[in-house]
Amino acid sequence: MVAIDSAGVEVEREISWAKHAVTKSLAIEYAIGGIRVNAVAPGIIKSPMHAPETHQALGAFHPLGRMGEMSDIADAIPFLDSAPFVTGEILHVDDGQSAGR
Repeated sequence: MVAIDSAGVEVEREISWAKHAVTKSLAIEYAIGGIRVNAVAPGIIKSPMHAPETHQALGAFHPLGRMGEMSDIADAIPFLDSAPFVTGEILHVDDGQSAGR
Protein backbone atom coordinates (compact mmCIF):
# COMPACT_ATOMS: atom_id res chain seq x y z
CA MET A 1 0.00 0.00 0.00
CA VAL A 2 1.33 3.45 -0.91
CA ALA A 3 -0.45 6.59 0.27
CA ILE A 4 0.10 10.02 -1.25
CA ASP A 5 0.63 12.72 1.36
CA SER A 6 1.41 16.42 1.27
CA ALA A 7 4.71 18.00 2.26
CA GLY A 8 5.36 21.44 3.67
CA VAL A 9 1.90 23.00 3.38
CA GLU A 10 1.38 24.88 6.66
CA VAL A 11 -2.41 24.48 6.77
CA GLU A 12 -2.07 20.73 6.35
CA ARG A 13 0.96 20.20 8.58
CA GLU A 14 -0.92 18.71 11.55
CA ILE A 15 -3.02 16.49 9.29
CA SER A 16 0.18 15.46 7.53
CA TRP A 17 1.78 14.38 10.81
CA ALA A 18 -1.33 12.32 11.58
CA LYS A 19 -1.06 10.64 8.16
CA HIS A 20 2.59 9.88 8.87
CA ALA A 21 1.66 8.31 12.22
CA VAL A 22 -1.08 6.23 10.57
CA THR A 23 1.33 5.08 7.85
CA LYS A 24 3.85 3.92 10.45
CA SER A 25 1.20 2.30 12.67
CA LEU A 26 -0.38 0.43 9.76
CA ALA A 27 3.05 -0.74 8.61
CA ILE A 28 3.61 -2.38 11.99
CA GLU A 29 0.07 -3.74 12.24
CA TYR A 30 -0.01 -5.30 8.76
CA ALA A 31 3.60 -6.51 8.63
CA ILE A 32 2.58 -9.86 10.11
CA GLY A 33 0.49 -10.45 6.98
CA GLY A 34 3.32 -9.45 4.67
CA ILE A 35 1.62 -6.18 3.75
CA ARG A 36 3.90 -3.17 3.48
CA VAL A 37 2.57 0.36 4.01
CA ASN A 38 4.46 3.44 2.81
CA ALA A 39 3.60 6.99 1.77
CA VAL A 40 4.82 9.47 -0.82
CA ALA A 41 5.03 13.13 0.27
CA PRO A 42 5.30 15.32 -2.82
CA GLY A 43 6.79 18.78 -2.95
CA ILE A 44 5.47 21.59 -5.12
CA ILE A 45 4.30 19.92 -8.32
CA LYS A 46 3.33 21.51 -11.63
CA SER A 47 -0.41 21.13 -11.92
CA PRO A 48 -3.42 23.12 -13.08
CA MET A 49 -3.48 24.50 -9.53
CA HIS A 50 -0.34 26.57 -10.30
CA ALA A 51 -0.46 29.12 -13.11
CA PRO A 52 2.48 28.77 -15.54
CA GLU A 53 3.71 32.26 -14.66
CA THR A 54 4.31 31.08 -11.06
CA HIS A 55 6.49 28.09 -11.98
CA GLN A 56 9.83 29.92 -11.83
CA ALA A 57 9.11 31.50 -8.44
CA LEU A 58 7.77 28.26 -6.98
CA GLY A 59 10.74 26.34 -8.39
CA ALA A 60 13.04 28.59 -6.36
CA PHE A 61 11.78 26.87 -3.18
CA HIS A 62 13.52 23.67 -4.29
CA PRO A 63 17.30 23.15 -3.96
CA LEU A 64 17.64 22.19 -7.64
CA GLY A 65 15.50 25.15 -8.67
CA ARG A 66 12.55 23.52 -10.41
CA MET A 67 9.05 22.40 -9.65
CA GLY A 68 8.35 18.71 -9.75
CA GLU A 69 6.38 17.03 -12.49
CA MET A 70 3.49 14.64 -11.87
CA SER A 71 5.71 11.93 -13.36
CA ASP A 72 8.25 12.51 -10.55
CA ILE A 73 5.61 11.49 -8.03
CA ALA A 74 4.33 8.63 -10.17
CA ASP A 75 7.87 7.23 -10.47
CA ALA A 76 8.17 6.96 -6.68
CA ILE A 77 5.26 4.55 -6.36
CA PRO A 78 6.74 1.62 -8.35
CA PHE A 79 10.01 2.19 -6.47
CA LEU A 80 8.28 1.65 -3.13
CA ASP A 81 6.28 -1.24 -4.56
CA SER A 82 9.46 -2.97 -5.73
CA ALA A 83 11.36 -2.50 -2.45
CA PRO A 84 10.38 -5.58 -0.41
CA PHE A 85 12.31 -4.57 2.71
CA VAL A 86 10.80 -1.06 2.97
CA THR A 87 7.73 -0.44 5.13
CA GLY A 88 6.54 2.40 7.34
CA GLU A 89 8.44 5.00 5.32
CA ILE A 90 7.45 8.44 4.12
CA LEU A 91 9.30 9.05 0.84
CA HIS A 92 9.68 12.80 0.30
CA VAL A 93 9.68 13.44 -3.44
CA ASP A 94 10.34 17.14 -3.11
CA ASP A 95 13.79 17.83 -4.58
CA GLY A 96 15.21 18.14 -1.07
CA GLN A 97 12.76 20.84 0.06
CA SER A 98 11.94 18.87 3.23
CA ALA A 99 15.65 18.82 4.09
CA GLY A 100 15.27 22.44 5.09
CA ARG A 101 16.05 24.94 2.40
